[in-house]
Amino acid sequence: MIAQIMPSSFSGTIIAPASKSASHRALICAALSDKPCKIYGLNYSDDINATLSVLEAFGAEYKRESDALIITPCKRNIKDVTVCCNESGSTARFLLPIAAALGAENVTLTGKGRLPERPFKTLTDALKESAVECSAENLPITITGKLKSGTYSLPGNISSQYISGLLFALSITEGQSVINITSHLESAGYVDMTISELAAFGADITKTEKGYIINGKPHLTATDRTVEGDWSQAAFFLCAGAIKGCATVKGLDINSLQGDKAIIDVLKAFGAKVEINDNAVTVYESTLKGTEVNCAQIPDLVPIIAVTAAMAKGKTILYNAERLRLKESDRLYETVLRLNMFGVQAKVTEDGMEIIGSQPNFADITSANDHRIVMALSLILSKIGGEIEGIEAVNKSYPSFFDDIKNLGAEVN
Repeated sequence: MIAQIMPSSFSGTIIAPASKSASHRALICAALSDKPCKIYGLNYSDDINATLSVLEAFGAEYKRESDALIITPCKRNIKDVTVCCNESGSTARFLLPIAAALGAENVTLTGKGRLPERPFKTLTDALKESAVECSAENLPITITGKLKSGTYSLPGNISSQYISGLLFALSITEGQSVINITSHLESAGYVDMTISELAAFGADITKTEKGYIINGKPHLTATDRTVEGDWSQAAFFLCAGAIKGCATVKGLDINSLQGDKAIIDVLKAFGAKVEINDNAVTVYESTLKGTEVNCAQIPDLVPIIAVTAAMAKGKTILYNAERLRLKESDRLYETVLRLNMFGVQAKVTEDGMEIIGSQPNFADITSANDHRIVMALSLILSKIGGEIEGIEAVNKSYPSFFDDIKNLGAEVN
């Protein structure tokens, strides 16, 4: 699919979509509970549908109501199941150890796109410590065995999803378990979100200097939940306001554990005017200047920060972002490549990128099949005009993105 985007200004208000990260976590906790419960406010993206598909394969049932999803929990002792996680890394890395916690016999998770290329070795090594058989270190992976309580050690600088996956799994594994983090924990906010959601469902987790202590029990305690607004997706519109016109996003919790609420601090570092009123954030067109951004805790924001940097005066340096080479695309290379196509001076560095802000030139581009690249570069096209091919990539996380950007004044065919 191709979007033609004409030069336009942003003005207006949108409601933030439901947080994809919070949605995964709420659905999983509900499916691991002792009885059915309701999840309100879901955004049914491809990634969320992938998690629902795997939970259903594990014996969970769900029924859609007008404003909620009713979840009936998973079964125990899953046997002879093969299910696809599509392109969702969260789905695969959360639910692989959960399958072991439920008791798995010949359970296979597969994936599409670049997901089979992404690493799982840290997670499979941890499962093997519990005598869970794992057929491979990349998808497709078939496991057989039952996760046991115990002590697990793993690094925190490869993927926080490994840690979240074990936290889910060990919370429904009877006995006390310990997770030791052997390196600096990156994307720590996502682990905090996992612990907070598990706590809402009655899990007993204590944070220590080196990691976490989990007192597991057979089931979580069912509770109805409403998913909060997504700071990751709101960031595209907040940056749009800073680039041209103004934009307000409602439905955001300023006290959220989502690490990507740091977009407010990033925009302020660029020199943008930001106003916060209750659950709404407004950003006004501003004279932006280059800055330096440590991306270790906010990797998903890198494409939109890079686009904002392309509109700022001077040099911007993004660092501690090397993990982005293993996303839906090599997100460092693909983002820089497209900025160069617009005539922006940008280059990939060892752990990030450098960008010299300038007036972009007209260009027609492709999406790299990466939802965040589509959304970020749509903002450049909204300023200068052009086409982007492969826009269906947004269905991975934000199917209504183009409807919302239109509501803010973008002219899109």
